[in-house]
Amino acid sequence: MIGASLAGLLAARALHESFEDVVVLDRDVLPERPEPRRGVPQSGHVHGLLARGRQEMDDLFDGFSTELAALGAPPFDVQEDMRWWLGGRPLAEGPSGMIVLAASRPLIEFVIRRRVQGLPNVVVRPGHAVDDLLYTAEHDQITGVTATVGGERVVFDDVDLVVDASGRGSRSRHLLTALGYPQVEEERIEVPTVYVTRRYRRDPRQLDGRAGASVNAYPGNLHGGFVLAQENDTWIVSISDRFGEAPPTDDEGMLAFAETLDSPDVATVMRSAEPLGAPVKMRYPASTRLRYDRTARFPTGYLVTGDAMCSFNPIYGQGMTVAALEAAILRRLLKEDTDGLADRFFAETAALIDVPWSAVAANDLSLPKAVGDRSMLDRERGAYLTRLRSAATEDPVLATAFLRVTHLMDPPAALFAPEVADRVPA
Repeated sequence: MIGASLAGLLAARALHESFEDVVVLDRDVLPERPEPRRGVPQSGHVHGLLARGRQEMDDLFDGFSTELAALGAPPFDVQEDMRWWLGGRPLAEGPSGMIVLAASRPLIEFVIRRRVQGLPNVVVRPGHAVDDLLYTAEHDQITGVTATVGGERVVFDDVDLVVDASGRGSRSRHLLTALGYPQVEEERIEVPTVYVTRRYRRDPRQLDGRAGASVNAYPGNLHGGFVLAQENDTWIVSISDRFGEAPPTDDEGMLAFAETLDSPDVATVMRSAEPLGAPVKMRYPASTRLRYDRTARFPTGYLVTGDAMCSFNPIYGQGMTVAALEAAILRRLLKEDTDGLADRFFAETAALIDVPWSAVAANDLSLPKAVGDRSMLDRERGAYLTRLRSAATEDPVLATAFLRVTHLMDPPAALFAPEVADRVPA
């Protein structure tokens, strides 16, 4: 396993039931407590574990939600306890029945890493920078990897399966091309975004006791924001800008930026809560998807997962949930048969990724300056969904239906079901 990121750890959990030994290699020195680390540059920013993601992680790790809650992650109803602003208007509030846990990325990763390290046949080895693949003379099978450890080269050979979960910086497609495999097709949605994030001390009475608020960017306002309760009685607050200058990082400038948002919630927290630590900044140029499912040839003994296969704009909070769903697919396929594993895995994960990728495309490509393939957009469906989102500001049933799809609990087709469509104005 290349990478002890969340995707790598979840994949290791899937592998441990089907292989005698699982070794996870990561270049970082892994923290012994929940804290951001160098290899996960986005870990200091807002992360949301969607309702479906929590469900899948509970299936992979018995009692996962209970453990997170015991460590202070506040549970909340995604509709009743959260304000969602879309296109300048808030969704109608009401109970959705979808309960999620507001936990930081470092805490989620820490809990899962500790669970994986407790599996009897899994070893996590930090400080191992994987630098090359091992393969047969015919280049048709990957048989291991080499890694650099303290300046020394270490060989891991006679391996049945190598899984690349090394993130956006994955070198898989380049290494495979060097072995004579075809170029992997890449899809991109370019919406250059800069995030500035800071933590604050949380008073549960703030925001009328709600767990947070999300304010999306749209053609009328390219500024976005997010505030979310976290463990240890904290808020995590993020402001973002599309296509423009980076949001400021000084107190006065951050507050002035937050006041340009359609919702007052982000500015309210900034104005009334005690800052904890300095702001952190991250640039995100584009969502990228590598179409391993469309490659004409692929070696046996090798897979790619997580951000190494598809990296979403983090504002939508899809990455962790998709990684959990990919691990569930891998777990099931390994129990069925290992023959043709890559073809089967990439085909099923492509169908999985289609749903959140289409959601990213529909939102980001609505911005005129965004660069991407707009031919994938269906104007008639898009017009219907625009009407649905508008009606959902007044109709809590439509708001719930929309959030269930957003949280990957229901397929997009659910929004076109008669009981939903009948509530959408023509």
